[in-house]
Amino acid sequence: MVAKLNDVAELAGVSITTVSRVINSYGSLSQKTIDKVHAAMRELHYQPNAMARSLQGKSSQFIGLIFPNIQNPFFTALASEIEQQLFEKGYKVIIATSANNVEKEQQYLQMLAANQVEGIITSSHDLDMSTYKTSFLPIVSYDRYISENIPIVSEDNYRGGYLLGEYLIANQANKLLMLRNDDSSNSPTKKRYQGFTDAVAEHADLKIKNFNSSNVATENEIKEIVDFISTEKIDGIFAYNDIMAIQLQNALRSANIKVPENVIVVGYDGSPIVQLLHPDLPTIIQPIKLAAQRLIETLFNEINNQEPIIFDVLPVTLHTPK
Repeated sequence: MVAKLNDVAELAGVSITTVSRVINSYGSLSQKTIDKVHAAMRELHYQPNAMARSLQGKSSQFIGLIFPNIQNPFFTALASEIEQQLFEKGYKVIIATSANNVEKEQQYLQMLAANQVEGIITSSHDLDMSTYKTSFLPIVSYDRYISENIPIVSEDNYRGGYLLGEYLIANQANKLLMLRNDDSSNSPTKKRYQGFTDAVAEHADLKIKNFNSSNVATENEIKEIVDFISTEKIDGIFAYNDIMAIQLQNALRSANIKVPENVIVVGYDGSPIVQLLHPDLPTIIQPIKLAAQRLIETLFNEINNQEPIIFDVLPVTLHTPK
């Protein structure tokens, strides 16, 4: 459990009022008392803030979420589902988006710790593992490897990639392109590329072209990809997420390339809004409600000092146009 104000007072052998006065630099106190309180705070990894001081040792009932962005509708849907399930348990959430920025992620991690959240659910991965280890907070990761002792809840990325490879092949695509994002982390999402590659490898006459792109593709990148598709006569494309797939579908149609008649584009994520607005996009559906449930269960196991499952893999399904 996260250390509280009364824990510091008990360890230092002083009253809660004295601890509060030390934190707020209020009143006349001996240097010996100040040093004892600071030593107790360091030992307990206590990070004070106004909200936590007012709680005087009670649970904050707050959980922190750190996601790379909420522009991607998948993360929006997942954050919303986590928030709703936690609300039903009497908890509130503080949502932070790292925007794939190391400094931003670090500041948000420090902010959440200072606000005495009970634990953190993260899907961001720009910080090295040591920064998360020194936060002294219960943490569970979604689809991102942080360290060996931080649990991961992940979708079956390998199976998802494999299903998309099979789908393209079954629909007579034979000049394939795999679009990869610039994620350099050691995360389970990379397994979707391996699954796709293995599905294609079962057909010796088929080869895969690779193209790397940023997490949010620019207009110039999209144009470059479309030019590559035209030059190489690509007829099947695996995009690393639904947003990229939709961007590419639109760009191909603007270039008078018929989709899916001439080029089939498949995505990954399957958020409800994408399924509603783009039902023609073949994609992998990740179980958002189940993912939120498992993330919360795993985090609360850590908060309550129970043995967590270090790696939990959830099933995925393939959505195809009607």
